[in-house]
Amino acid sequence: MVRILVVDDDPNIRSLLSLYLQKEGYQVIEASQGEEALTLLEKIKVDLIILDIMMPTMDGWTFCENIKSVYDDLPIIMLTAKGEPTHRIHGFELGSDDYVVKPFEPRELMFRIKALLRRYQINSSQSITFGQMIIDQKNYEIRCDEEIFVFPPKEFEILFKLASSPGQIFTREQLIEALWGIDYQGDERTVDVHVKRLRDRLGERFPVRITTVRGLGYRLEVIG
Repeated sequence: MVRILVVDDDPNIRSLLSLYLQKEGYQVIEASQGEEALTLLEKIKVDLIILDIMMPTMDGWTFCENIKSVYDDLPIIMLTAKGEPTHRIHGFELGSDDYVVKPFEPRELMFRIKALLRRYQINSSQSITFGQMIIDQKNYEIRCDEEIFVFPPKEFEILFKLASSPGQIFTREQLIEALWGIDYQGDERTVDVHVKRLRDRLGERFPVRITTVRGLGYRLEVIG
């Protein structure tokens, strides 16, 4: 079960978040301030942190900086009343992965949590193998029959995303959310353009192909 740590000095916020998170099937751990949360993290493994900024003793900025220096692969969503661009930028500079301003819509926050967890689950896998083909995310390269191929970054990321769950259908919206981010404002048809280029590069050389599921999206199939 996914375990989420909620760090906020407001008990009402903690209760609200716990209610929604538990409905989604997550296990929730609560802390009222940063030092308490640090102590919990020494004993309990968590998959994501929802972090308030304005807290007594240790604020969210300091907590985030401390955590990312030790657990750089632990996703953090900052939850705060401070919505100015400078605060958002500072949060990202310290290593936070997303930034939600109070008052917030709980359903939107749940959506962002799911998106962030999916991205980290993909990133935790460094390579995917299909027969003689290895898709190496660490080096952004594809190895096949002792040859090395380098695809443009977005095409590689689409391939890796599809390859992470072969046979699963991914909608354009899911691919945009995972690879361009939840705030992407461009045309979703950009996915079609990248997929077409990716298909051309794969050709008949590799043991996989990308198929279109009409009205739904794309999926990766293994050949042979």
